[in-house]
Amino acid sequence: MKRIGVLTSGGDSPGMNAAVRAVVRKAIYHNVEVFGIYGGYSGLISGNIKKLELGSVGDIIHRGGTILYSARCEEFKTKEGQQKGIEQLKKHEIEGLVVIGGDGSYHGGKALFEYGFPCIGVPGTIDNDIAGTQFTIGFDTALNTVIDAIDKIRDTATSHERTFIIEVMGRNAGDIALWAGLAGGAETIIIPEEGYNMDEIAARLVKGHERGKKHSIIIVAEGVISGIEFAKQVKETTSFDTRVSVLGHMQRGGSPTAFDRVLASRLASRAVELLLEGKGGRAVGIVNNQIVDHDINEVLSKKHTVDLSLYNLSKELSI
Repeated sequence: MKRIGVLTSGGDSPGMNAAVRAVVRKAIYHNVEVFGIYGGYSGLISGNIKKLELGSVGDIIHRGGTILYSARCEEFKTKEGQQKGIEQLKKHEIEGLVVIGGDGSYHGGKALFEYGFPCIGVPGTIDNDIAGTQFTIGFDTALNTVIDAIDKIRDTATSHERTFIIEVMGRNAGDIALWAGLAGGAETIIIPEEGYNMDEIAARLVKGHERGKKHSIIIVAEGVISGIEFAKQVKETTSFDTRVSVLGHMQRGGSPTAFDRVLASRLASRAVELLLEGKGGRAVGIVNNQIVDHDINEVLSKKHTVDLSLYNLSKELSI
């Protein structure tokens, strides 16, 4: 293999640039040319493809977002769109592809592989919702962004003796809410995997208030309910004064943490190695600090699960 491509797709995540950098430099180290596909699968279809050199990825390891840009592409879900993409890959004589993204990006890579084109998936999403890996690129950075917000909000919650509800991202996975809630000392954490019982939550708030507790922090994952709607339920059940903070897309931005930079470098480098070994249809990940790879069909067929021991621990520590 003498020429490979790399693209970022779906929602951006801090560390994607570090992964792109690793793909380019690892490949060039092995005398392989690299072409960047700009704008995800939309860029692949339209042929927005340019050769990347060592200098193309200089000074990007610390930058959030993705220099290759990203987009969601409905057309690529069709056979016609996939054929257009393959035609562009052939036109540019690209022999293998590294796809950095989440679930939807993996489905695109799987489709290309089924047409006989070697693709390797690299998990890049703040949601941490990809099977076959304990951590995805961007999760740690997003987590620290949320924790920083919780710390600041707790200051004002204490000052005004209020219950604050913080809505965090994560799509249908509760990892951001769970880890941030535990690290930030939240009194209640609401995640999709467990749901919630409003009567139980109200009883805990009342109990805390009766023992002199003046404020509470409740973390709500967006995949369960909006923070605003949840606040209405709390008000109706307890009559407590609440405030809502929806953190939104700030969780996707910012300079990646050291963990995400190293993780991205390790995962992307392994993706290049797999292509050079003549393999495709694989997805890389990290398990017990070891880089692993799985069949992409196996990864897509499994459902990501949260560590419920952390959820139980958070309930024990927030009494």
